[in-house]
Amino acid sequence: MEPLGIKAFVDFAFKKIFGSPENSAALIGLLNAILELRHPIKDVTILNPFSFQEFQTAKLVVLDVKAQDSVGRLFNVEMQISIHPGMLSRMVFYASEMYTDQLASGDDYSKLNTTISICLLTGNLFQDSEQVHHRFQMMDEKSGRKLDRAIEVHTVELSKSGCDRWSVSGANRLAQWCWLILNAHECTAEELRELFPDLEFQPVIGCLEIISFKTEDKAMHDQREKAQRDYDWMLSTARRQGLEEGIERGIEQGIVQGIEQGREEGTIFGAIQALQQILGDVVSSSHELSSRSDVELKTQLAELQDRVRSRLN
Repeated sequence: MEPLGIKAFVDFAFKKIFGSPENSAALIGLLNAILELRHPIKDVTILNPFSFQEFQTAKLVVLDVKAQDSVGRLFNVEMQISIHPGMLSRMVFYASEMYTDQLASGDDYSKLNTTISICLLTGNLFQDSEQVHHRFQMMDEKSGRKLDRAIEVHTVELSKSGCDRWSVSGANRLAQWCWLILNAHECTAEELRELFPDLEFQPVIGCLEIISFKTEDKAMHDQREKAQRDYDWMLSTARRQGLEEGIERGIEQGIVQGIEQGREEGTIFGAIQALQQILGDVVSSSHELSSRSDVELKTQLAELQDRVRSRLN
């Protein structure tokens, strides 16, 4: 038999798997593998369930899964194929929004529940580390004392799991989930069921199989995958152009003090200017950009990237 060919990390498949209430066992299994809570999650309610229509009208943006468990904890789980500047800041921002949205005017702050933002990545966010899972919490640096019922941000770099098809069955649960999401498309449904016999994995395998059989779902999966490829190519081109142009501008203006510093500053300046050109905006001068803080530059770059994404559909 042919491999399924359906990539679980393409947003359509990811949302259909983990954002469908009938597949809640898969979401619970994934959350428990990542979080390793003292009291595992037993039940979740999906707050933004999957619908085919959202993909017919949605632009090329991350479609995340929002859920709440039986003790009130809130979760936001997203799949990221592209690594872009400001991504962690964006995760903190959205987690903060979910946290504050729990309260209406006049509500007691003690009603606030833990909000956990999780980003699964096909690429490497932290190039200097082989660590698969990073957990960022609010805590005191000296004592290690954590704030309860606060905000957490988690990243999971799927490709760092260290598994292959021959070792994944004996790997820990998080490594199994990483391998399955990243590589399921290369296997048949029967092979996946042999590799992952546990109950929590069955909704994933069944959903991938349905997408591969159902013409409408398969067409949407392929469309979303192509759009993501086109977007990645465009960003890569913009970054390369931005690097080249940014270094030249830095040299011309005398702001380069050594090649590495020139590359650092030139890259973000040039990337902003390249995206402005693509969008038909007025292109900011390097002098104007140099007067802005790092946070302002990264925020502007992220906004431009989001606008470019929206034009791809």
